[in-house]
Amino acid sequence: MAVGKLVVFEGLDGSGITTQSTLLRNYFINKGKDALLTKEPTDGLIGGTIKACLRKEWKTTPLTLQMLFAADRAHHLSGEIEPALKKGKIVICDRYILSSIVYGSLSVPTATLKQLNSDFKKPSMTIFVDTQPRICIERMKKARHHIELFEEEQRLEQIRRNFLALKNYFPETYVIDGNRPPEEILNDIIKVVGKI
Repeated sequence: MAVGKLVVFEGLDGSGITTQSTLLRNYFINKGKDALLTKEPTDGLIGGTIKACLRKEWKTTPLTLQMLFAADRAHHLSGEIEPALKKGKIVICDRYILSSIVYGSLSVPTATLKQLNSDFKKPSMTIFVDTQPRICIERMKKARHHIELFEEEQRLEQIRRNFLALKNYFPETYVIDGNRPPEEILNDIIKVVGKI
């Protein structure tokens, strides 16, 4: 059986990656393909600890938080992603290594983050949904009651610059304009996903 593909969505909070990853999974299922949708941080024990930190329910050092992200990723890969790929599934992951490097580099050296994540499986394809920070914040205000750690406009501007600076970190990375209606964005994503 052919090994599956790992398609990763990256972008700012509020950029639409959760919507697009869900739409792409549904597209594959409608085409009769076996697709798994997953995300990071996960809903597991370590992922829950990370989310509590992002909601400011407890504090730790920036490096400790990044180590938790790496531990969550290692567990996610061995327990869910790798087994699905071995079965030939298309695995769609909402956030992965680039998010850790880009967000983490606001407080931890980029070289440290790259080292921490260097042994993890590389994506078959990365889709960066590039949405203006102002639009992201408007969307988040409509959708959520609490705003997390990384969601002020200036920080989002910096994070967007970091993403664009790292767009060649993995081969097969595509930047898609996220400032449009979801259907238009999905059509562009389907075109690039056809390449793998």
